[in-house]
Amino acid sequence: MLGENKVISQTDSERSHHEHENQTDIGFISEQVQHSSLWLAPLRRELSRVIIGQQYLIDRLLVSLLSGGHLLLEGLPGLAKTLAVKTLASALKCDFKRIQFTPDMLPADIIGTEIYNQKDTSFEIKRGPIFSSIILADEINRAPAKVQSALLEAMQEKQVTIGEKTFQLPELFLVLATQNPIEQEGTYPLPEAQVDRFMLKVPVTYPTATEERMILDSRNHVDSRVDVEQVAEPTVIMHSRSVVESIYMDDKIKDYIVSLVCATRDPATYALDLGDYIETGASPRATLNLKSVSRCLAYLSGRGYVTPDDVKNSAFDVFRHRIRLSYEAEAESISSEDIIRTVLDKIPVP
Repeated sequence: MLGENKVISQTDSERSHHEHENQTDIGFISEQVQHSSLWLAPLRRELSRVIIGQQYLIDRLLVSLLSGGHLLLEGLPGLAKTLAVKTLASALKCDFKRIQFTPDMLPADIIGTEIYNQKDTSFEIKRGPIFSSIILADEINRAPAKVQSALLEAMQEKQVTIGEKTFQLPELFLVLATQNPIEQEGTYPLPEAQVDRFMLKVPVTYPTATEERMILDSRNHVDSRVDVEQVAEPTVIMHSRSVVESIYMDDKIKDYIVSLVCATRDPATYALDLGDYIETGASPRATLNLKSVSRCLAYLSGRGYVTPDDVKNSAFDVFRHRIRLSYEAEAESISSEDIIRTVLDKIPVP
Protein backbone atom coordinates (compact mmCIF):
# COMPACT_ATOMS: atom_id res chain seq x y z
CA MET A 1 0.00 0.00 0.00
CA LEU A 2 2.82 2.38 0.89
CA GLY A 3 4.43 1.66 -2.49
CA GLU A 4 1.14 2.35 -4.28
CA ASN A 5 0.65 5.63 -2.39
CA LYS A 6 4.15 6.64 -3.31
CA VAL A 7 3.45 5.97 -7.01
CA ILE A 8 0.20 7.97 -6.85
CA SER A 9 2.00 10.80 -5.09
CA GLN A 10 4.71 10.85 -7.76
CA THR A 11 2.10 10.86 -10.55
CA ASP A 12 0.26 13.78 -8.96
CA SER A 13 3.54 15.61 -8.54
CA GLU A 14 4.47 15.06 -12.18
CA ARG A 15 1.03 16.24 -13.33
CA SER A 16 1.29 19.36 -11.16
CA HIS A 17 4.79 20.05 -12.50
CA HIS A 18 3.57 19.58 -16.09
CA GLU A 19 0.64 21.97 -15.55
CA HIS A 20 3.00 24.54 -14.03
CA GLU A 21 5.28 24.25 -17.08
CA ASN A 22 2.30 24.74 -19.40
CA GLN A 23 1.22 27.85 -17.51
CA THR A 24 4.75 29.23 -17.71
CA ASP A 25 4.93 28.48 -21.44
CA ILE A 26 1.54 30.08 -22.05
CA GLY A 27 2.61 33.17 -20.15
CA PHE A 28 5.78 33.43 -22.23
CA ILE A 29 3.85 32.91 -25.47
CA SER A 30 1.33 35.57 -24.44
CA GLU A 31 4.17 38.04 -23.93
CA GLN A 32 5.48 37.21 -27.39
CA VAL A 33 2.01 37.75 -28.84
CA GLN A 34 1.77 41.16 -27.21
CA HIS A 35 5.20 42.29 -28.41
CA SER A 36 4.97 40.91 -31.94
CA SER A 37 1.46 42.22 -32.69
CA LEU A 38 2.19 45.96 -32.30
CA TRP A 39 1.88 46.46 -36.06
CA LEU A 40 -1.73 45.28 -36.09
CA ALA A 41 -3.22 48.41 -34.52
CA PRO A 42 -1.70 50.79 -37.14
CA LEU A 43 -2.78 48.39 -39.91
CA ARG A 44 -6.35 48.29 -38.60
CA ARG A 45 -6.30 52.09 -38.46
CA GLU A 46 -5.24 52.38 -42.10
CA LEU A 47 -7.87 49.86 -43.21
CA SER A 48 -10.59 51.63 -41.23
CA ARG A 49 -9.73 54.94 -42.89
CA VAL A 50 -10.89 53.48 -46.19
CA ILE A 51 -13.27 50.66 -45.26
CA ILE A 52 -16.20 51.79 -43.13
CA GLY A 53 -17.73 49.00 -41.07
CA GLN A 54 -17.01 45.46 -42.36
CA GLN A 55 -15.00 44.64 -39.21
CA TYR A 56 -15.56 40.93 -39.78
CA LEU A 57 -14.06 41.24 -43.26
CA ILE A 58 -11.05 43.14 -41.88
CA ASP A 59 -10.49 40.48 -39.19
CA ARG A 60 -10.54 37.71 -41.80
CA LEU A 61 -8.06 39.61 -43.98
CA LEU A 62 -5.73 39.79 -40.97
CA VAL A 63 -6.24 36.06 -40.28
CA SER A 64 -5.27 35.31 -43.87
CA LEU A 65 -2.18 37.48 -43.54
CA LEU A 66 -1.13 35.88 -40.24
CA SER A 67 -1.71 32.30 -41.37
CA GLY A 68 -0.49 32.55 -44.95
CA GLY A 69 -3.78 30.99 -46.06
CA HIS A 70 -5.61 32.15 -49.17
CA LEU A 71 -8.94 33.95 -48.83
CA LEU A 72 -12.06 33.89 -51.00
CA LEU A 73 -14.51 36.78 -50.60
CA GLU A 74 -18.00 36.32 -51.98
CA GLY A 75 -20.58 39.06 -52.31
CA LEU A 76 -22.57 41.22 -54.67
CA PRO A 77 -20.84 43.97 -56.64
CA GLY A 78 -20.23 47.24 -54.78
CA LEU A 79 -19.59 45.85 -51.28
CA ALA A 80 -15.92 46.97 -51.10
CA LYS A 81 -14.39 43.52 -51.61
CA THR A 82 -11.80 44.74 -54.11
CA LEU A 83 -11.25 47.99 -52.21
CA ALA A 84 -10.54 46.09 -48.98
CA VAL A 85 -7.89 43.90 -50.59
CA LYS A 86 -6.25 46.83 -52.41
CA THR A 87 -6.15 48.84 -49.18
CA LEU A 88 -4.55 45.94 -47.29
CA ALA A 89 -1.89 45.57 -49.99
CA SER A 90 -1.24 49.32 -49.98
CA ALA A 91 -0.58 49.24 -46.23
CA LEU A 92 2.07 46.52 -46.60
CA LYS A 93 5.58 47.03 -47.91
CA CYS A 94 5.43 44.30 -50.52
CA ASP A 95 4.67 43.69 -54.20
CA PHE A 96 1.03 43.70 -55.24
CA LYS A 97 -0.68 42.70 -58.48
CA ARG A 98 -4.34 42.80 -59.45
CA ILE A 99 -5.56 40.20 -61.95
CA GLN A 100 -8.95 40.94 -63.45
CA PHE A 101 -10.46 37.60 -64.48
CA THR A 102 -12.46 37.59 -67.72
CA PRO A 103 -13.99 34.85 -69.91
CA ASP A 104 -11.35 35.27 -72.65
CA MET A 105 -8.30 34.87 -70.38
CA LEU A 106 -5.63 32.23 -70.90
CA PRO A 107 -3.47 30.52 -68.23
CA ALA A 108 -0.41 32.29 -69.67
CA ASP A 109 -2.02 35.62 -68.76
CA ILE A 110 -1.55 34.64 -65.12
CA ILE A 111 1.62 32.57 -64.79
CA GLY A 112 3.56 33.75 -67.86
CA THR A 113 4.86 31.99 -70.94
CA GLU A 114 7.89 31.15 -73.07
CA ILE A 115 8.72 33.60 -75.85
CA TYR A 116 10.99 32.66 -78.76
CA ASN A 117 13.91 35.06 -79.20
CA GLN A 118 14.87 35.02 -82.90
CA LYS A 119 18.13 36.83 -82.26
CA ASP A 120 19.42 34.23 -79.79
CA THR A 121 17.37 31.37 -81.29
CA SER A 122 16.22 30.44 -77.79
CA PHE A 123 13.18 30.68 -75.59
CA GLU A 124 12.89 33.32 -72.88
CA ILE A 125 10.56 33.25 -69.90
CA LYS A 126 8.16 36.13 -69.56
CA ARG A 127 6.80 36.08 -66.03
CA GLY A 128 3.14 36.76 -65.39
CA PRO A 129 1.54 38.81 -62.60
CA ILE A 130 1.46 35.78 -60.29
CA PHE A 131 5.06 36.61 -59.30
CA SER A 132 4.06 39.01 -56.51
CA SER A 133 3.55 38.77 -52.77
CA ILE A 134 -0.12 39.83 -52.68
CA ILE A 135 -2.38 38.77 -55.54
CA LEU A 136 -5.86 40.21 -55.94
CA ALA A 137 -7.74 37.70 -58.10
CA ASP A 138 -10.68 39.93 -58.91
CA GLU A 139 -13.96 38.26 -59.93
CA ILE A 140 -12.15 34.93 -60.11
CA ASN A 141 -15.30 33.04 -61.15
CA ARG A 142 -15.72 35.01 -64.37
CA ALA A 143 -12.95 32.96 -66.02
CA PRO A 144 -13.36 29.32 -67.15
CA ALA A 145 -11.86 26.40 -65.23
CA LYS A 146 -8.71 26.09 -67.37
CA VAL A 147 -7.69 29.61 -66.29
CA GLN A 148 -8.60 29.11 -62.65
CA SER A 149 -6.56 25.90 -62.58
CA ALA A 150 -3.45 27.92 -63.44
CA LEU A 151 -3.45 29.01 -59.80
CA LEU A 152 -3.44 25.49 -58.32
CA GLU A 153 0.32 24.91 -58.17
CA ALA A 154 1.01 28.45 -57.01
CA MET A 155 -1.53 28.33 -54.19
CA GLN A 156 -0.48 24.96 -52.82
CA GLU A 157 3.28 24.82 -53.38
CA LYS A 158 4.23 28.50 -53.80
CA GLN A 159 5.88 27.75 -57.11
CA VAL A 160 5.09 28.10 -60.81
CA THR A 161 6.16 25.86 -63.69
CA ILE A 162 6.59 27.47 -67.11
CA GLY A 163 7.75 25.06 -69.80
CA GLU A 164 10.41 22.90 -68.16
CA LYS A 165 11.45 25.42 -65.50
CA THR A 166 10.04 25.81 -62.02
CA PHE A 167 10.19 29.15 -60.21
CA GLN A 168 9.70 29.83 -56.52
CA LEU A 169 7.23 32.51 -55.51
CA PRO A 170 7.86 35.09 -52.72
CA GLU A 171 7.80 33.78 -49.16
CA LEU A 172 4.94 36.13 -48.36
CA PHE A 173 2.63 34.86 -51.11
CA LEU A 174 -1.09 35.32 -50.68
CA VAL A 175 -4.05 35.01 -53.06
CA LEU A 176 -6.98 37.17 -52.00
CA ALA A 177 -9.80 36.44 -54.41
CA THR A 178 -13.22 37.97 -54.90
CA GLN A 179 -16.16 36.34 -56.59
CA ASN A 180 -19.77 37.18 -57.34
CA PRO A 181 -22.52 34.79 -56.24
CA ILE A 182 -22.67 31.84 -58.64
CA GLU A 183 -26.25 32.70 -59.59
CA GLN A 184 -25.03 35.89 -61.28
CA GLU A 185 -24.89 35.89 -65.06
CA GLY A 186 -21.50 35.21 -66.64
CA THR A 187 -19.99 33.25 -63.72
CA TYR A 188 -18.39 29.80 -63.65
CA PRO A 189 -18.25 27.51 -60.59
CA LEU A 190 -14.71 27.15 -59.22
CA PRO A 191 -13.16 23.66 -59.53
CA GLU A 192 -13.39 21.74 -56.25
CA ALA A 193 -9.61 21.31 -56.09
CA GLN A 194 -9.13 25.05 -56.21
CA VAL A 195 -11.92 25.87 -53.77
CA ASP A 196 -10.29 23.55 -51.23
CA ARG A 197 -7.05 25.51 -51.49
CA PHE A 198 -8.71 28.58 -50.07
CA MET A 199 -8.30 28.52 -46.31
CA LEU A 200 -11.35 30.73 -45.79
CA LYS A 201 -14.48 31.61 -47.70
CA VAL A 202 -16.02 34.78 -46.28
CA PRO A 203 -19.41 36.19 -47.32
CA VAL A 204 -19.48 39.98 -47.63
CA THR A 205 -22.83 41.48 -46.72
CA TYR A 206 -24.47 44.88 -46.97
CA PRO A 207 -23.42 47.51 -44.40
CA THR A 208 -25.85 48.50 -41.66
CA ALA A 209 -27.93 51.67 -41.96
CA THR A 210 -25.56 53.46 -39.56
CA GLU A 211 -22.51 52.40 -41.59
CA GLU A 212 -24.28 53.39 -44.80
CA ARG A 213 -24.79 56.88 -43.42
CA MET A 214 -21.12 57.07 -42.41
CA ILE A 215 -20.17 56.09 -45.96
CA LEU A 216 -22.43 58.82 -47.29
CA ASP A 217 -20.90 61.44 -45.00
CA SER A 218 -17.25 60.49 -45.45
CA ARG A 219 -16.81 59.74 -49.12
CA ASN A 220 -15.79 62.28 -51.72
CA HIS A 221 -17.91 61.07 -54.63
CA VAL A 222 -15.65 62.78 -57.18
CA ASP A 223 -12.48 61.04 -56.00
CA SER A 224 -12.70 58.43 -53.25
CA ARG A 225 -9.00 57.57 -53.27
CA VAL A 226 -7.30 57.76 -49.87
CA ASP A 227 -3.55 57.72 -49.38
CA VAL A 228 -2.70 54.73 -47.20
CA GLU A 229 0.48 54.65 -45.13
CA GLN A 230 2.67 51.54 -45.34
CA VAL A 231 2.84 50.24 -41.78
CA ALA A 232 4.15 46.65 -41.98
CA GLU A 233 7.07 44.89 -43.65
CA PRO A 234 7.18 41.23 -44.72
CA THR A 235 9.82 40.41 -42.07
CA VAL A 236 7.49 41.61 -39.30
CA ILE A 237 4.60 39.58 -40.71
CA MET A 238 6.74 36.45 -41.03
CA HIS A 239 7.88 36.84 -37.41
CA SER A 240 4.24 37.11 -36.31
CA ARG A 241 3.46 33.93 -38.24
CA SER A 242 6.13 32.08 -36.26
CA VAL A 243 4.59 33.34 -33.01
CA VAL A 244 1.13 32.22 -34.18
CA GLU A 245 2.53 28.72 -34.81
CA SER A 246 3.77 28.59 -31.20
CA ILE A 247 0.40 29.44 -29.61
CA TYR A 248 -0.60 26.68 -27.20
CA MET A 249 -3.40 24.31 -28.18
CA ASP A 250 -4.56 21.75 -25.64
CA ASP A 251 -5.07 18.14 -26.69
CA LYS A 252 -8.78 18.45 -25.87
CA ILE A 253 -9.05 21.32 -28.35
CA LYS A 254 -7.31 19.20 -30.99
CA ASP A 255 -9.73 16.34 -30.34
CA TYR A 256 -12.61 18.81 -30.64
CA ILE A 257 -11.34 19.96 -34.05
CA VAL A 258 -11.09 16.36 -35.27
CA SER A 259 -14.61 15.62 -34.00
CA LEU A 260 -16.05 18.60 -35.88
CA VAL A 261 -14.36 17.60 -39.13
CA CYS A 262 -15.26 13.92 -38.86
CA ALA A 263 -18.87 14.81 -38.03
CA THR A 264 -19.20 16.37 -41.49
CA ARG A 265 -17.98 13.14 -43.09
CA ASP A 266 -19.79 10.55 -40.99
CA PRO A 267 -22.67 12.28 -39.16
CA ALA A 268 -24.28 9.05 -38.01
CA THR A 269 -21.27 8.20 -35.81
CA TYR A 270 -21.94 11.41 -33.89
CA ALA A 271 -25.71 10.84 -33.70
CA LEU A 272 -26.39 13.55 -36.28
CA ASP A 273 -29.25 13.08 -38.72
CA LEU A 274 -27.47 14.80 -41.60
CA GLY A 275 -26.40 11.91 -43.80
CA ASP A 276 -28.99 12.60 -46.50
CA TYR A 277 -27.88 16.21 -46.86
CA ILE A 278 -24.08 15.83 -47.17
CA GLU A 279 -22.51 14.56 -50.38
CA THR A 280 -18.92 14.90 -49.13
CA GLY A 281 -17.59 16.30 -45.88
CA ALA A 282 -14.64 18.54 -45.05
CA SER A 283 -11.18 17.52 -46.28
CA PRO A 284 -8.04 17.03 -44.15
CA ARG A 285 -7.07 20.55 -45.22
CA ALA A 286 -10.03 21.74 -43.18
CA THR A 287 -8.52 20.12 -40.08
CA LEU A 288 -5.21 21.91 -40.55
CA ASN A 289 -6.91 25.17 -41.49
CA LEU A 290 -9.16 25.05 -38.43
CA LYS A 291 -6.08 24.75 -36.25
CA SER A 292 -4.32 27.65 -38.00
CA VAL A 293 -7.32 29.99 -38.01
CA SER A 294 -8.08 29.25 -34.34
CA ARG A 295 -4.53 30.21 -33.43
CA CYS A 296 -4.80 33.39 -35.48
CA LEU A 297 -7.98 34.40 -33.66
CA ALA A 298 -6.23 33.79 -30.35
CA TYR A 299 -3.34 35.96 -31.59
CA LEU A 300 -5.72 38.77 -32.59
CA SER A 301 -7.22 38.57 -29.09
CA GLY A 302 -3.75 38.88 -27.52
CA ARG A 303 -3.77 35.36 -26.06
CA GLY A 304 -1.10 32.69 -26.11
CA TYR A 305 -3.59 29.82 -26.03
CA VAL A 306 -6.60 28.62 -28.07
CA THR A 307 -10.11 28.38 -26.60
CA PRO A 308 -13.09 26.37 -27.89
CA ASP A 309 -14.70 29.67 -28.93
CA ASP A 310 -11.76 30.31 -31.27
CA VAL A 311 -12.50 27.00 -32.98
CA LYS A 312 -16.24 27.67 -33.18
CA ASN A 313 -15.65 31.15 -34.60
CA SER A 314 -13.40 29.63 -37.27
CA ALA A 315 -15.69 26.79 -38.31
CA PHE A 316 -18.10 28.58 -40.65
CA ASP A 317 -15.41 30.20 -42.82
CA VAL A 318 -13.29 27.03 -42.95
CA PHE A 319 -16.16 24.61 -43.64
CA ARG A 320 -18.71 26.48 -45.78
CA HIS A 321 -16.93 25.88 -49.11
CA ARG A 322 -15.76 22.37 -48.27
CA ILE A 323 -19.07 20.67 -47.52
CA ARG A 324 -20.79 19.49 -50.69
CA LEU A 325 -24.54 19.34 -50.32
CA SER A 326 -26.74 16.60 -51.76
CA TYR A 327 -29.74 17.12 -54.00
CA GLU A 328 -31.96 16.49 -50.99
CA ALA A 329 -30.38 19.42 -49.14
CA GLU A 330 -30.83 21.72 -52.11
CA ALA A 331 -34.42 20.59 -52.55
CA GLU A 332 -35.16 21.37 -48.91
CA SER A 333 -33.22 24.68 -49.03
CA ILE A 334 -30.67 23.49 -46.47
CA SER A 335 -27.40 25.40 -46.73
CA SER A 336 -23.87 24.47 -45.65
CA GLU A 337 -24.27 27.04 -42.84
CA ASP A 338 -27.25 25.05 -41.54
CA ILE A 339 -25.13 21.89 -41.53
CA ILE A 340 -22.23 23.62 -39.73
CA ARG A 341 -24.57 25.15 -37.15
CA THR A 342 -26.05 21.74 -36.35
CA VAL A 343 -22.59 20.17 -36.00
CA LEU A 344 -21.43 22.96 -33.67
CA ASP A 345 -24.59 22.62 -31.56
CA LYS A 346 -24.37 18.84 -31.18
CA ILE A 347 -20.65 18.11 -30.75
CA PRO A 348 -19.70 18.45 -27.05
CA VAL A 349 -17.44 21.42 -26.31
CA PRO A 350 -14.37 20.60 -24.18
